[in-house]
Amino acid sequence: MASFLSQRVTRIGLAVSLIALATLVIRIPNPATQGYINLGDAMLFIVALIFGWRVAGVAGALGSALADVLGGFLIWAPWTLLIKGCEGVIVGVIAGLGNSLSPSANRFVPLVAVLVGGIWMVAGYYLAGTIMFGPVAALTQIPGDLIQALVAGGVALPLSKIIKNILEKSDHGLHTH
Repeated sequence: MASFLSQRVTRIGLAVSLIALATLVIRIPNPATQGYINLGDAMLFIVALIFGWRVAGVAGALGSALADVLGGFLIWAPWTLLIKGCEGVIVGVIAGLGNSLSPSANRFVPLVAVLVGGIWMVAGYYLAGTIMFGPVAALTQIPGDLIQALVAGGVALPLSKIIKNILEKSDHGLHTH
């Protein structure tokens, strides 16, 4: 049991770090909402598709909010904590539901999971932006958030499949989660 717990804590810590790093590497600012476009969703999707909703929910919330704090976007950190945590849970739960389907039916589940998670992210940040800056300013972030979600899905879907295959063949595979 202790080994299982230490593996989960290690995975969460690593995922938090990777999500924060991916979020901080490339940042394209949106002056109207004091937010930014980033690559963090790609890493969040990868974590959710490989390790499931528990790891992705915690890592998405903490890693993304940490990136906001470290990157100077402190006003977004509480919103990000909620939005990205829920995004990780949503993608992980939907992806996990695919495990009970036949392999042919499960082919499209990761795509559906990423699409639903991306829609949640765009809607969540629109709502947060509306509360903080008004609906007109919040509208300016929708195109960037859509691009961010689409790029993240395009990166995460093939990479998560490759990484998952490697982990399943390794001594430290997914059988322990």
